[in-house]
Parts: sequence; C-alpha cells; structure tokens
Amino acid sequence: MSCVSFLSEQQRAQLRSSAGERLSPEEIRAVHPTPPVTEGKVRRLRLLAESPDPRIRESAALNHHCPADVLTRLAGDDEDSVRTCVARQPAAPAELLARLAADPAPQVRTWVAANPSVSEELLDSLAEDDDETVRQVVAWARAWPQRAQA
Repeated sequence: MSCVSFLSEQQRAQLRSSAGERLSPEEIRAVHPTPPVTEGKVRRLRLLAESPDPRIRESAALNHHCPADVLTRLAGDDEDSVRTCVARQPAAPAELLARLAADPAPQVRTWVAANPSVSEELLDSLAEDDDETVRQVVAWARAWPQRAQA
C-alpha cells in the first residue's frame, strides 16, 4: 500500500500541482539540514567498528560521520570487504587512500580509484596497476565532469 493513499484529496491535489517543481540538491539541504553529529553517534560508530561481524564493521566504515582514526583502524581489517568500504569513504584521509591503493585485494584498489576524493597523483599510480579493472576505473574516474573541471 502506498503512503499516498493516506493523503487527503486536497493533499493529493497539492502534490499534483507541484509535480513540475524540482529543487536543487543545495536547496534540499537548505530546507532539510543534516542534524549535528552527537558524541553518542560517534561513540556508537566506534562500537560498531569493533563488532565481530564484518558486515557491521563495513557499515561503520561507510558512515560519513566515521572518525578518521576509526577509518584508519578499519583500513587494516583482515576482511577485504571492510577495507573496500573504507576505500569507498569520501571522507577517508589522503594518506589512508594512498595506503589502500597498495592493498593486495584488487577490489580495494578499484574503490580507491573510484573514490571522489582520490588525488590525481594517486590516480596516476593506479593507472599502472596490474589489475585491468583498476586501470579501467581510473580511466572512468578521470572522465567525471567534476574532475575535468578541476
């Protein structure tokens, strides 16, 4: 059942009349700001990062509020999947991405190449990677419009 079925006829009419209106991402963030990060949130992320379940550690690594020291610890995790999630994290520090660019698992290096925060120097290094997929993702990442403007 759709949540639209709970709307009144007046609310449905208002939705139909505003269907053409589109807000930019900046306008949406201005109307719906992200709540501030609390100490409790960071404490929970630290606890999640210590979980014996790698899927929970992955979740902590992917959270955009994950502290840099926790990301650094998770970058040394025994599970490739956890290190992959750290490599996907746009907030990962540059030195951590550089470390992960030398990871033995190709999927970790691939995600470093796909990370929007990766430096041109690191992309240059990854462009010479032994793994074809890593090299393909480097070429793909270099074609992003925001990278071409930089």
